[in-house]
Amino acid sequence: WRALNEYSRVLAFRVDLRLPDHDWLPHDAYTNAVIGRFLESFKAKIKHNRDMSRRASGYAHDCRVRYVWAREVAGSGRPHYHLVILLNGDAFYGLGKIGSENDNMRSRMDEAWASALGVPVGAVSGLVEVPDNPVYRLRRDDPESYRALFYRASYLCKTATKVYGDGQHAFGCSRG
Repeated sequence: WRALNEYSRVLAFRVDLRLPDHDWLPHDAYTNAVIGRFLESFKAKIKHNRDMSRRASGYAHDCRVRYVWAREVAGSGRPHYHLVILLNGDAFYGLGKIGSENDNMRSRMDEAWASALGVPVGAVSGLVEVPDNPVYRLRRDDPESYRALFYRASYLCKTATKVYGDGQHAFGCSRG
């Protein structure tokens, strides 16, 4: 819970990343290299947003991206990723609307996943899936908010579709 040690309010949300069923996948699509590229791109987009806000207003809340992810392989044989992302709740409040012309969290995730796969943003339509009720707003003084997120994040721990022994980690998380 380092995020709450650093920020009094935290925006947490769930998202799933899926691979397309096309042959044009990058050579390392079935490895965790794609989730690493997604996260690096997403972090760069958050940093860019904070830099642009700082330039526009002279001040902007900092925001370190924290996350946990789980890799699963279902019947298709293609891996997919379940993530919980945590951000400074004073810097970001929600995800935004799908297809909005505005720069928002959904568009940043689409752009980051397209970048990770090396495809145009339109090619990832429907591959960045935001499940129902994805957003959690945590506050240091509200233990109930932790419980709700912990319960939701426990979905990442299901074992049915985890693959072990293929040289890929089934879980990953931020370290700071």
